[in-house]
Amino acid sequence: MRLDLAGVSACIDARPIVEDVTLTARPGQFVALIGPNGSGKSTLLRTVYRSLRPSAGVIRLDEQDLWRMRPRQAARHRAILPQHGQAVEGFSAAEVVAAGRHRHKRPLERETPADQAAVTTALERVGMDWAADRLMTTLSGGERQRVLLARALAQEAPLLILDEPTNHLDVGSQLHLLDLIRSLGLTLLAALHDLDQAAAYADQVVVLRDGRVAGHGPPLEVLTPAFIEEVFGVRAHVGPHPITGRPHIAVASPVTMSDELITTGIREGG
Repeated sequence: MRLDLAGVSACIDARPIVEDVTLTARPGQFVALIGPNGSGKSTLLRTVYRSLRPSAGVIRLDEQDLWRMRPRQAARHRAILPQHGQAVEGFSAAEVVAAGRHRHKRPLERETPADQAAVTTALERVGMDWAADRLMTTLSGGERQRVLLARALAQEAPLLILDEPTNHLDVGSQLHLLDLIRSLGLTLLAALHDLDQAAAYADQVVVLRDGRVAGHGPPLEVLTPAFIEEVFGVRAHVGPHPITGRPHIAVASPVTMSDELITTGIREGG
């Protein structure tokens, strides 16, 4: 599934949030949206969710206008893992995943063997089949996020949209989830908060600043130390990760007067 955004703008309460954004995610490609807080990442994703209609531009899925599709048709093309996925009280993991099959069914239509197989397969793909009968409220944050990913996979859509999927997860759960997402073979558009994760996992990055595209392309071509300092206001070291060999970004706070005095003192032996 190919995703194209051409000149997309979006407003909230008549205030421009995203302006003239163009990007492409080719079949099987992982495109990461990154940028400072308030740069428009989540708002742009909402236009792809179809929860916020663009004020200008067009969004296409394999040359079809997303906003001219019927809701059921759109849901069959793209699935969503939102930023604030909450545990659902009183529901088991399998029941939550089964909700991902609703777009394949008519109102009041009963669950079919195909639905049951899709739920089982989705839970197996995320390593949560052991928790099928467990209540969501008994699972850890990382486990719940994997169940919610399984719900998205149960839709069997070729495009997966993710809004900061590692938020509120411990570091091990973050890496496990990103490894899993990267292995799915789907077209991925994800808003990520962590520059290092974007560099390590994404094929392409699109950097937003003040609602506009400030840079786009392969991570190591875009995320240079000078560019990172300009956009994010931090110092950065970019190079291979010492363990994985993947692109790696380490950041530090901007140079301050006290840093300069300390450095000068060290150089002078004081």
